[in-house]
Amino acid sequence: MDTKSIVYIALFAALTAALGLMPPISFAGLGLPPITAQSLGVMLAGAVAGARRGGLALLLFIALVAVGLPLLAGGRGGLGLFFGTSGGFLLAWPLSAALIGYLVAKNPGASFLTTAIYVALGGIVLMYAIGIPWMAFVGKLGLSKSITIMVAYVPGDLVKVVVATIIARGLRRAYPNL
Repeated sequence: MDTKSIVYIALFAALTAALGLMPPISFAGLGLPPITAQSLGVMLAGAVAGARRGGLALLLFIALVAVGLPLLAGGRGGLGLFFGTSGGFLLAWPLSAALIGYLVAKNPGASFLTTAIYVALGGIVLMYAIGIPWMAFVGKLGLSKSITIMVAYVPGDLVKVVVATIIARGLRRAYPNL
């Protein structure tokens, strides 16, 4: 692996951690995943760093959280988080970044809307497809209730998709050899 790739992997793992400094919106006592800015890091890692680097950046981030570093919003960390209702979403992050990177690389000249769709496919659809069943199982909520709960997260995630698309397109235009 070349130095540039190592730097990108570290940078996007660090960016995702930094986005965790923004206070989460939590649903105290309900055991639901908090609303955080960190999924924006997932989207940016894929859209800017690409499939391989973005996926590895989030894999590094997840590994650091698993060993106990308090990198998640609210200063959370530790292996136990992966066995809670948020676990599926966290485990989806490397896959989500990789899918976004793959789709963006496949069509680098895509329009704003197409790029936003790519980001949404990885950053919302794939993440929810893994996270919701996990949340339903671990939280003993049932799939339909878990889907209903997650509807509240969609508007914020759509805002993150737009922000990630704007940033990624701007960076790719300014630095075509990313």
